[in-house]
Amino acid sequence: MHFIIKTYAIVTTATALTTGASAQTAWQGGATPYIEIKNEPPPKLIVDPPLPEGLPKGLVWIQYRTENVRISPVLSEAALKVSPRVGHLHITVDDLPWLWADTSNSNTIDIYGLQPGPHKVTIDLVDANHNLFPGQRKVVSFTMPNWNGHH
Repeated sequence: MHFIIKTYAIVTTATALTTGASAQTAWQGGATPYIEIKNEPPPKLIVDPPLPEGLPKGLVWIQYRTENVRISPVLSEAALKVSPRVGHLHITVDDLPWLWADTSNSNTIDIYGLQPGPHKVTIDLVDANHNLFPGQRKVVSFTMPNWNGHH
C-alpha cells in the first residue's frame, strides 16, 4: 500500500509540473532553424540606452535584441538565402572611420575607456553580406561622466 501511495504522489507531481509548463512554449523564443519560414516579416532591431550602472566605472553597456533575424557568424552571399534569416551587427563609436562586427548574439554591446563627455554609438543590423536592413540603424547618444580612469 505504501508503494502505491508513493507512486501516486510522484505521478501527481509530474503531471502538475508538466501542466504548469505547458502554458509557455519554446516557440516564443524564436523559430527553429530546421524549417524554412515562408514570407518572413522584416527584421527589427531594438536598442536600449546605456545601463546607468556602468557609466561611473567607464563602462558602456548597451542592450539590444532582434526580431525576425538570428545574429550569427554566418557570412556570405549564399547565406542571404538562409531561412530563418541570419545577420549581425556593425557598431561604430563617435563616427570613427572603422567599425566592428558583432556576431555573438550576447544581447549587450560592451565598450570601455571612453573619455568623459558626449558620445554616440551607431548600431546597424546587417544581413550576412553586410548590407543594412532597411530602417534598422539605431543611434545611442549619451554623456560619459568622469570616472576613476579619467578625471
